[in-house]
Amino acid sequence: MAGNFKPLMLSGVQPTGALMIGNYVGALKHWVELQATHDSFFLLADLHAITVPQDPADLQRRSLEFVALFLACGVDAERGTIFLQSHVPAHTQLSWVLNCVAPMGELQRMTQFKEKAGHSASNIHVGLFDYPVLMAADILLYGADLVPVGNDQKQHMEFTRRVALKFNGLYGEVFKIPEIFTPRPGARLMGLQTPSVKMSKSDRNADNYVALLDPPEVVRRKLKAAVTDSGSEIRCDAAKTGISNLITLYAAVSGEGVESIQDRYAGKGYAEFKRNLAELIIDFLGPIQKRYSSIAADPVMLVEVLQRGARYARERSEATLSRVYRAVGFIPDEGDGRRYSGKRWLSNERRPDIPVPVTPRALHQRRSTMETKETQDVAAAAAADTDFEAECMTDCCTCCCCDTEEECGMEE
Repeated sequence: MAGNFKPLMLSGVQPTGALMIGNYVGALKHWVELQATHDSFFLLADLHAITVPQDPADLQRRSLEFVALFLACGVDAERGTIFLQSHVPAHTQLSWVLNCVAPMGELQRMTQFKEKAGHSASNIHVGLFDYPVLMAADILLYGADLVPVGNDQKQHMEFTRRVALKFNGLYGEVFKIPEIFTPRPGARLMGLQTPSVKMSKSDRNADNYVALLDPPEVVRRKLKAAVTDSGSEIRCDAAKTGISNLITLYAAVSGEGVESIQDRYAGKGYAEFKRNLAELIIDFLGPIQKRYSSIAADPVMLVEVLQRGARYARERSEATLSRVYRAVGFIPDEGDGRRYSGKRWLSNERRPDIPVPVTPRALHQRRSTMETKETQDVAAAAAADTDFEAECMTDCCTCCCCDTEEECGMEE
């Protein structure tokens, strides 16, 4: 496990669909880089996953498959913490407390909820509406310094920051306010069949993405059928989204610059370019798939990784939850480790940072101040959300931790 002396990074993914090359470029690659400098928590967001119907057996299978793929891609279970959200009860416990300070109006303005509600208004559940609150709990439990997110999750991250600030304003400095981290600009991979839409592991059309476990013949077929454009010039052009997307994919996998790729393929046709891109991807995925086959052959080890990660995550999260419960006035249980003197609760050495409860008068004053500020912010927030929706429609990226359809607290 990573030590506590490093800044803490939290990111995650829902164990649904098939991890694909966009997840590697947008998230897993950054996880591997950041684990060298950060105490890293990698969350499998199975609680978030069930906001839409899941087959139970498939959810279990995908959870272990994703752990194996994390390891195959270079995530180190000894340097970071890989765990299932459902293994750490504090996520839902904190989520309830945050529900009691989170404004309804903000949740109703969440772009992802509005999009899903528009697609299937008759099949919308409370869990989907409340998704951002659970995501806030995911992040705040661990005192994350850094949360890598893509553009489609910035709105949820801003919500997390506002809820944390509101709670701190009411009850004292309990939560660390996380910083939003957008990884350095890189590939924004779009669908192979629909290059106007972000590549997603949850796409019902599997031909729209290249999965990390796709065999060579499938990769060749998908690239051969990938949408290009009229003409034959291999050059990035805003008016030619198909070939531009394939060039971006080539650059992301090879590390070669776009200009260099365009120069090298000057005068050559789409068919040759797509054949070469397919072979490039096959060579790239080969080592990952080989490591995956070896790792996945030991499911007992994968479960042990999750159990070990959950033990460490519970230890970290319970410390935060204890501070929260103390701040809002809950009486601690025996597992908290504090004792009652008859007049006040005495902290032991494990809980030296529990805040003193706020007095009723001070709490009333703080609530009045918060309500006034929230009223003043409504119009500004609504205008900002309108701007966000316009940006999100045109500039979604594949990066951590969430898919516009269903992703976790952080990445698809």
